[in-house]
Amino acid sequence: MYSKKVMRSALETMMFMWGEPLEVKYAAEVLEADKSEIRELFLELQNEYEQEGRGIRIRQVGDAFGYVTYIENDIFVKKLCTPVRIKRLSQAALEVLAIIAYRQPVTRSEIDSIRGIKSDRVIDGLIAKGLIEVTGRSEGVGRPLIYATTKEFLKKFGFTSLDDLPEVPEYEEMRRMPEEEGGFGQMSLDFGSEEQDDKAKEQQ
Repeated sequence: MYSKKVMRSALETMMFMWGEPLEVKYAAEVLEADKSEIRELFLELQNEYEQEGRGIRIRQVGDAFGYVTYIENDIFVKKLCTPVRIKRLSQAALEVLAIIAYRQPVTRSEIDSIRGIKSDRVIDGLIAKGLIEVTGRSEGVGRPLIYATTKEFLKKFGFTSLDDLPEVPEYEEMRRMPEEEGGFGQMSLDFGSEEQDDKAKEQQ
């Protein structure tokens, strides 16, 4: 028979690891205790979390208990989870990410052609952040690597699929047009002074 302290600790660990409301009967089986005793411990923990104003609370669902966040803290969670923490991405990174998102799958040379500047450093940074990935090789000369966005990109920006990408007329039209007809290869994007700074670095 485990002590009350051990069982309370075990219940917290199991709720955290289970990922969904943990049924009393399963917890009782693991702790080799009566369901009524385990239910009482769950209720004690629930009351304790509420009285102490914890940021994590315990919610009862039927005869199961699980962790939830304190709803009043939702404002802080939203601030923390601002899509991709965009402020951490440079203008150049946002530009390349937009090109890949709307043009994918796309090669590095195609990205460079659109931007008018080499994008090696920016692409490597986006890969490191898990926002884009190499998905294969093109059938073109030299079989260059091709890039596409990742599931992490969808998650960070709050998209369910690429169909959720905002409709940008210029991108949509260019995406449908082959490069030889004035598609992305002919597209000029003005993202301000940071692109000019990049060009200046390339010329040095």
